[in-house]
Amino acid sequence: MRILLVSGSTRAASTNTAALRTVPVVAPPEVEAVLFDGLAQLPAFNPDHDHDDLPASVRDLRAALDAADAVLFSTPEYAGALPGAFKNLLDWTVGAVPGLDGKLAGWVNVAAEGRGQGAHAELATVLGYVGAAPVPAACVRFAVGHGTVGLDGTVADPAFRTVLTELLAALATAGRAPGSA
Repeated sequence: MRILLVSGSTRAASTNTAALRTVPVVAPPEVEAVLFDGLAQLPAFNPDHDHDDLPASVRDLRAALDAADAVLFSTPEYAGALPGAFKNLLDWTVGAVPGLDGKLAGWVNVAAEGRGQGAHAELATVLGYVGAAPVPAACVRFAVGHGTVGLDGTVADPAFRTVLTELLAALATAGRAPGSA
């Protein structure tokens, strides 16, 4: 199973990105986890520009989605909602075929307790609109502090790594189910 990892943060020291960088470390051999790192390069979405001659960054995003069996998101929340750059990425998936339609999806919320619900509610709305198939057991909350991120850019907390392992197992199980994406 190939899982595309998409961080909603453009920050270099993002705990959301660190959480996703940890996925390949804990992934079982049958899971290939690939981090999408082109968020900051995507142009502002304009439906008038969503045609065959797409910018390279948009083509790269759509190719990465097409090659994935599932997508795992982790995003911060800004002003109670999805960050603008991340919402822009999601907007570029709306016209993509197949894009996120039927794609297994999960997310990990690493914000401090009491934070991040607005972003994840909006993410759930957008994923429903584009026809993604969220896997409830792969949608988790686990607060990650900056102090748990090691020099290698991954989260060292063993409890967090266990949560990720369980999340990946849920995605893999959903991927093996009859009629799955």
